[in-house]
Amino acid sequence: MKQTKINKGTFYLGDCMSLMADTPDNFYELAIVDPPYGIGVDGGIGGGVLAKKSSFKKKNWDNESPNKEYFNELIRVSKNQIIFGANHFISKIPYDSSCWIVWNKINGDNNFADCELAYTSFKTAVRKFNFRWQGMLQGNMKTKEIKIHPTQKPVALYKWLLKNYAKEGDKILDTHLGSGSSAIACHYMGFELTGIEIDEEYYNQAMTRIKEQTQQQTLI
Repeated sequence: MKQTKINKGTFYLGDCMSLMADTPDNFYELAIVDPPYGIGVDGGIGGGVLAKKSSFKKKNWDNESPNKEYFNELIRVSKNQIIFGANHFISKIPYDSSCWIVWNKINGDNNFADCELAYTSFKTAVRKFNFRWQGMLQGNMKTKEIKIHPTQKPVALYKWLLKNYAKEGDKILDTHLGSGSSAIACHYMGFELTGIEIDEEYYNQAMTRIKEQTQQQTLI
């Protein structure tokens, strides 16, 4: 399994199930993951009368969501979990939650989803994060992000999650690294991240993005 270290982050090219199989129980304080939802958006999101579809190479990784074994392993190796897209596969997660996270995309009148939902293992109330994420328009246009992945999430979202649900010194796990937004947020917030990505093209693009973003922050 290929490994790359960037600052406090360790990133693996490979299958997250293999890495988790070799990980002790409760090794990570928090897992923040965005696995495939099984809704076929790996070639792009949107399309239709109200919104132009984003265009990415079709790779078929979003044909189905992870199986129950994935969620069992994730819960075994981490003390707490934040799982995006869980409304699509909640039957595979063996625990209820009072604390769902709602990401309000403030994306106006179109055929994109108004919000994304994340299951959490925390016992607090439902919380909402407002951040615009609509095509060319983003919540912070001064630090506008170039999208390299069809399901890319903003760095600001991960920073908010870390601020509200992680404690100093926590080890963070991301089993589906994708664009690397979680890694950039962890760098900004001072957390040690283990990230895993199975697709070599996305892995290489994420490594480039993480290096560029973290080097820029270090210089600032």
